[in-house]
Amino acid sequence: MASVGSPTGQPLLRLPSVGPDPIPLDTALAAVLGYAFGQRPLRFRPLGESQGRWVSVPAFGWSRFDAQPVAPPGDRDILVAEGLHGRLDRAGWQDVHDVLTRVRPCADAAADRAGDRSFWDLPADEVSVLGEPGTVGALLREIGGSSGRHPGHVAAALHHRRPALVPHLTATTRRALLSHLEEGDSGVEAVVWRELQANAGAFAALEDAAAAALQTRPTRLRLHDILLWLGTTLRLAHALQLGRATEAWTAPGVAYD
Repeated sequence: MASVGSPTGQPLLRLPSVGPDPIPLDTALAAVLGYAFGQRPLRFRPLGESQGRWVSVPAFGWSRFDAQPVAPPGDRDILVAEGLHGRLDRAGWQDVHDVLTRVRPCADAAADRAGDRSFWDLPADEVSVLGEPGTVGALLREIGGSSGRHPGHVAAALHHRRPALVPHLTATTRRALLSHLEEGDSGVEAVVWRELQANAGAFAALEDAAAAALQTRPTRLRLHDILLWLGTTLRLAHALQLGRATEAWTAPGVAYD
């Protein structure tokens, strides 16, 4: 049974890392659709033309990252990460390449440890220092500490390859999670795990609604990341406006017990 609490009976996402107020399901969905479909104007002047013209381009990274298929490990991982975090120079590319090679055994070990379980289905010991060593949380912390000069690109590449296991965290979202750490947490990933656990029913409903609108099923780990990033970078209101203006937007028509 999904937890309810809004006047309309919708599930509410209670995400302290995003803000103090619960987020109704339709608001969360509108934000995700804005992130996926929203456009922004860009003034562009092609080579050989005397004047520029306005074109519409994606406002956020969905088409360059989430919509990209998973390929065998290699340069494609870095290209996809650039789609979310921007182009790298030659030295930066080499740094990310080397880091991904170096941390791949840790990422593989985390996947082996999790088995067929998603990050949000792991037991509490897996994100607690009390369960270490060898836990998923300890392995994710080791990866985070070995991510070189471009940790956002590394996190993006690893999350794109394992979207149900490896959280995608940036410097901004990591800072937002720090104040929510509790004694014994293996890292800020434990904060994400708690919020996914506490909102399991609401995130399941958001996954269903997003899948229906997007024709692909983003994991709740990625949905949490999108909401956290939009909130901490002050882009949530803009994403909401864009999402409610898209053709895909309809308020979630889900029956709640």
